[in-house]
Amino acid sequence: MSGDGTPRDEGAVAPRLTHVGSDGSASMVDVGAKPITDRRAVATSAVHLASATLDLIESGSAPKGPVLATAELAGIQGAKRTSDLIPLCHPLELSAIVVRCTVDRATSSVLISAEVQCSGKTGVEMEALTAASVAALTIYDMVKAVDRGASIGPTRLIAKSGGASGEWRYEEVAR
Repeated sequence: MSGDGTPRDEGAVAPRLTHVGSDGSASMVDVGAKPITDRRAVATSAVHLASATLDLIESGSAPKGPVLATAELAGIQGAKRTSDLIPLCHPLELSAIVVRCTVDRATSSVLISAEVQCSGKTGVEMEALTAASVAALTIYDMVKAVDRGASIGPTRLIAKSGGASGEWRYEEVAR
């Protein structure tokens, strides 16, 4: 199976990694000749918590303060700092970042959604994934004293649009 869950054509040439040269060296992709297009990406993550921890979050009684609001701000900051954190990411002028954290009692989790937009020559998938990841890590940091068993995941890209590859959506597949 390929990474997107579709059967692989065993006779097909494997796609090449765009950031790795034939000698194995890493380099930032040259996007200079690419057209500027509107780009959007949505990523999600989840932090699985004990019910008592969710009670603290919802009541505003967590020892380190307002967990959800702090995580949302941290996620926004994470998106803005992606090129500082991921070595081969281009710095982008982001036009919108929305991070939302919601308590989901059915899964005993805080669900995180991060949407990032820009008009540029390269996509914002890494910025959306970084926003969701940093928000999740912030939640963990804020509750670890009361819930050492908290866990993060999955974190995944849900959708992207713009650029030559156009629209893409995550579909549940056996992995």
